[in-house]
Amino acid sequence: MSDTLNQLAAVLEARKTATPESSYVASLYHKGLNKILEKVGEEAVETILAAKDAASTGQHKDLIGETADLWFHSLVMLAALDLHPQAVLDELERRFGLSGHAEKAARPTSR
Repeated sequence: MSDTLNQLAAVLEARKTATPESSYVASLYHKGLNKILEKVGEEAVETILAAKDAASTGQHKDLIGETADLWFHSLVMLAALDLHPQAVLDELERRFGLSGHAEKAARPTSR
């Protein structure tokens, strides 16, 4: 799995210096962080709606597609902020085996 994320991270990084006309990702970078965040929010809503549909229909194709879109745009957001997906994987690994209640209780209250 991390091979796919590493490959995608490399492509996203390369698109930072591409012209906006050359790729969708380059155009997002050119439009700025607010546009990227707008796309993350849009994809989050679409993922939620697809999950509700999947729960009632048993069909998961749209949910998988929307989740892929959400993850993709989240990776674009991280790259725009000069963060690599490995930072998220490291955080998930840190939390693995930790009670969700304990992890939540240990968070700063300012979130």
